[in-house]
Amino acid sequence: MLTRIDLRGGVRDPRRLLPRAQLDVSQAVERIRPLVEGVRDHGYPAVREASERFDGISPQCLRVPAEAITAAEATLDPDVRAALLESIARTRRVHADQRRTDHTTQVVPGGTVTERWLPVDRVGLYVPGGLAMYPSTVVMNVVPAQAAGVRSLVVASPPQQENGGLPDARVLAACALLGVDEVYAVGGAHAVAMLAYGCAVDADATAYCDPVDLITGPGNIWVTAAKRLLRGVVGIDAEAGPTEIAILADDTADPVHVAADLISQAEHDPLAASVLVTPSTALADAVDRELARLVPATKHADRVGTALRGEQSGTVLVDDLEAGLRVVDAYAAEHLEIQTENAREWALRVRNAGAIFVGAYAPVSLGDYCAGSNHVLPTGGCARHSSGLSVQSFLRGVHLVEYTEEALRDVAPYVLTLAGVEDLPAHGQAVAARFPGGLS
Repeated sequence: MLTRIDLRGGVRDPRRLLPRAQLDVSQAVERIRPLVEGVRDHGYPAVREASERFDGISPQCLRVPAEAITAAEATLDPDVRAALLESIARTRRVHADQRRTDHTTQVVPGGTVTERWLPVDRVGLYVPGGLAMYPSTVVMNVVPAQAAGVRSLVVASPPQQENGGLPDARVLAACALLGVDEVYAVGGAHAVAMLAYGCAVDADATAYCDPVDLITGPGNIWVTAAKRLLRGVVGIDAEAGPTEIAILADDTADPVHVAADLISQAEHDPLAASVLVTPSTALADAVDRELARLVPATKHADRVGTALRGEQSGTVLVDDLEAGLRVVDAYAAEHLEIQTENAREWALRVRNAGAIFVGAYAPVSLGDYCAGSNHVLPTGGCARHSSGLSVQSFLRGVHLVEYTEEALRDVAPYVLTLAGVEDLPAHGQAVAARFPGGLS
């Protein structure tokens, strides 16, 4: 089932040899540029036309009525409600501990720098709605934003024909449970553009979506392309690509667990990546047998099979776990499972991963819903330099500089010297002007 890549014998830089989906986001940017510019220039008519073209829905008003959000929550299946509430509670518990506090450093007597952590004012949260619906993504976006103290939250999610042109009812119910009442039935690149530029949301311009400062949340390649195009107009969390799992496992791992976890990510998308890294050919063979048994029995067998057979998935054979550690660090997976003897010891040595799931009883699907961790994570190797969504994603560090007259007088000669070195005499004069009698 899985293609094998043999890296035994040692490879200096395995990155180019590892399985990875080939996505040309730059090409997608050019394809969606006219759409994004149309929303910027024309607003509501451009968004409505795009919704009709891509979703088969021509909405009279893009904003979801408050009563529809309330009704979705009221009719939510009790088991789903209980699961969402548990997910919210656990996610809040983890993210509450991430909030930074202001800190003042006394640089010299009379001179201090205070680092303040201020929340972004208004945030647009994108919730996908393509092959699957993601009320859990509402939780993962909203909870850290609320913990950060964001004043204004708005959710955009694609309209669903089966829900009368509104986003999925479970997505709306999750918004209600979290107290979010500004929701728009808009998806794709045009949703990102609407959030970034703001626009009227009905033909009469009686309602308006104000522009946001930051857009977070995963999406397809068109959403990713729009976020890249609009970076700078707004802040973005990351350019999220198809989901991926890597599993570092030795011969103590249960092949049924490994196969099930590879399948769990493959069911997201035909481009989803499932990668096993192991020094054990016996385990690799056993996992292939389990995949052959389990894939035909899963609900989305065609989608799963396509993902597992794709160039982005495979089994990587390595000499030992030390070599395996180098490989998973080079791969920098969105989700990394460690299913080895002494799993925590190996996990603590990992440098690059969006989130690490340690041992046999911490599968990725736990993190997707109820671990308390966040499931909006860097993909495509971006975990080498980027973090998953957290409270920090919604905060900005601002320095508050306070110096007394004497503290400035003491440091003034150094400022004047450096201003002279850089040939910026007005910089020095801005300090000297405060001491007309001289600095001595």
